[in-house]
Amino acid sequence: MENDHLAPTLHRSAMLGEIITFGTYPQTADGSDRTPIKWRVLQNSGSELFILSEYILDCRRYHGESADIKWRDCVDITWRDCDLRKWLNNEFYHTAFDAAEQELIKTTHCTDNGEGCPDTEDKVFLLSVTEIKDLSDLHGKDLRRAVGTDFAKTKKPDGCHLYVYDKTNKDNYIIINGEEFGCSWWWLRTQGNKPSRAFFIGTSGSIRSYANNSISRYGVRPALKINLQ
Repeated sequence: MENDHLAPTLHRSAMLGEIITFGTYPQTADGSDRTPIKWRVLQNSGSELFILSEYILDCRRYHGESADIKWRDCVDITWRDCDLRKWLNNEFYHTAFDAAEQELIKTTHCTDNGEGCPDTEDKVFLLSVTEIKDLSDLHGKDLRRAVGTDFAKTKKPDGCHLYVYDKTNKDNYIIINGEEFGCSWWWLRTQGNKPSRAFFIGTSGSIRSYANNSISRYGVRPALKINLQ
């Protein structure tokens, strides 16, 4: 499957929780590679796959792109208008997927973007609060805990630098191939408890509502839907 990830027929039998590869993105510290992206199958309707990146692929602000932006510089913004949505559907989309892969990515109608926030039509998106709760019931709460790639952890020119848990609570670590890795925060698309904040997932998998949207330490786990027809 991983060697022929463009064939939708091979994905039709993908089971919930299965890991598939689709697209490529830098994952080493220097960013010079194009490593296949690993995705977890969240749902398989027979006609489409709903998938979430297994790892945090990058570190971005929800809104704001300048290295001069501090966490206090948050502004009122919706998912529709934020810089992270624009980045996912432009730079990330064109970097991660070639033309043939882009043909397979469906446009998703995204709701639950926050109280009073407009719905959006996205090729690539972040999970919402409702989605992560429903999917946690289906897959278990471990779905929420995630670690970043070496590329995600590398400090970027815009000042973004992924937070990695390094304290004593073992609930905030994931074991991969016998090695322990600290989890990181990652964004949800739903607006938070203020218009200048967004929901995010904590290192232990908790759902939190109070991240200033200008914070530079949160990770990105893209989600999308693949057409199987």
